[in-house]
Amino acid sequence: MTPHNEAKPGDYAEAVLLPGDPLRAKWIAENFLADARQVNGVRNCLGFTGTWQGKRVSVQATGMGQPSLSIYVHELINVYGLKSLIRVGTCGGLNAKVKVRDLVIAQGASTDSGIVKDGFTPFNFAPLADFGLLRDAADRAGQKGMRAHVGNMLSSDIFYHVEPGLAGYGRLPGHGVLGVEMEAAALYTLAARFGAKALCICTMTDCLITRDEISAQDRQTSLRDMVTLALDVAVGA
Repeated sequence: MTPHNEAKPGDYAEAVLLPGDPLRAKWIAENFLADARQVNGVRNCLGFTGTWQGKRVSVQATGMGQPSLSIYVHELINVYGLKSLIRVGTCGGLNAKVKVRDLVIAQGASTDSGIVKDGFTPFNFAPLADFGLLRDAADRAGQKGMRAHVGNMLSSDIFYHVEPGLAGYGRLPGHGVLGVEMEAAALYTLAARFGAKALCICTMTDCLITRDEISAQDRQTSLRDMVTLALDVAVGA
């Protein structure tokens, strides 16, 4: 147990899905996992363990942003011994080829966060996905005919930039960054630090170029392609 987690040793499977939203964690547990039971409820950051295709898998909410995610990921790896961590989230689109509801599988994660910079001076660490998880996710998405894009993601600590729209992201869109979310870079950094595997899969829910978007309710409950893909990768890891 930790100040943020009441789960007991063995309550978590070795592989976990990490949505930011606690209600999305609950939705995943109730709609995808067999024999799901709640293992954490501290601060309402809900965690569950059940089975997918007969194999144990967990889902744990992390809250919004890299500081919050870093607490849960640190503890899941170092206290509970988790080996594979897959973020399932939403992102904004920074590239016209990525359409609403497309998947972005983050090969790498650029960031403006001081969390990734901490401890690396004078170097700039490049946070990357585990290649095995990345390749498996890309292959499975292709086999299922999903619209998925593999590339660079931006993990930003800022949601409301002073400069509106694409202007807030400077030269990043012009350098092939596909989307923006708020957690992947810290996830990849901590996984590298502690010898775990990590991957981020996001559904693009609002495009900063076309202004297309899906509703908050749809973000909560209609991201089935992303979740089934992540679960398949998690139990195959």
